[in-house]
Amino acid sequence: MTRAGFLQLAAGTAAGLALGSRATPSAAAPATMQTRPIPSTGKWLPVIGLGTYQGFDVAPGSAEYARLPGVLQALFAAGASVIDSSPMYGRAEATTGELLAAAGTRPKAFVATKVWTRGRTEGMRQMNESMHLLGADPIDLMQVHNLLDWRSHLPLLREWKAAGRIRHIGITHYSAGAYDELAAVMRAERFDFLQINYSPDEREAERLILPLAAERGMAVLINRPFGGGGLLRRLQGRPLPAWAAEIGAASWAQLLLKFVLGHPAVTCAIPGTGRPEHMADNVLAGAGPIPDAAFWRSHTLDI
Repeated sequence: MTRAGFLQLAAGTAAGLALGSRATPSAAAPATMQTRPIPSTGKWLPVIGLGTYQGFDVAPGSAEYARLPGVLQALFAAGASVIDSSPMYGRAEATTGELLAAAGTRPKAFVATKVWTRGRTEGMRQMNESMHLLGADPIDLMQVHNLLDWRSHLPLLREWKAAGRIRHIGITHYSAGAYDELAAVMRAERFDFLQINYSPDEREAERLILPLAAERGMAVLINRPFGGGGLLRRLQGRPLPAWAAEIGAASWAQLLLKFVLGHPAVTCAIPGTGRPEHMADNVLAGAGPIPDAAFWRSHTLDI
């Protein structure tokens, strides 16, 4: 499909979304997703991934669990790969590992999780358990979750990276109240990745954290690209801006993700979902035009 054809399709879909916040993805939509590099290693990542918070914390045999193979199918079919989890997310690591093993799709995934405990010994036990549950040893990315006891964990993460058990090391947070401490850690230590919250209604990271990540050569994963879900709920039922079709955004989810990806420091957005139709909608944000920061300065989002 030509770009003109894609924009025509997006415009038609956007017109049908005047009363809803989610698109029904079309089989004719382009499947090629944009990629961006990890500065420290040069590996390229697709710009849309998957967060497993809540959506994958479900019991086998439940209706929610039965939908999840479709989520992963939509992720991989679009050329995406990043799947982010944490021991903090209940059963999410186990669910992710089970589904990847059952489908034989582990090699397609860039698997990320976190260490979320105190002390070196407990950190070692937890990371071994996470890698076992996810079926990922080595694991693509291990992150210190919300700065918790990072001084204890970072030396061990570096040892495991040197031994080949971890490919990339990162640090995460989700709250602007922690940004000063986070910035100090980013300046003092070297990481491959930063994971941080950023959305049109949570833009505090623009001031310091995102520029610092770029300065320090860190790839950036964005959690809460929909403001924790509240932003999408507020937008439900409102028509898209008239200019949304110009950038190939056929739903509010796609528009919000394109905004996040418009920041030059951002590598990949990881919206969480447990619904295949939402995953299929999300990935389309990475397959069309992604406007830069100058575009967003001249196009106001009334949220």
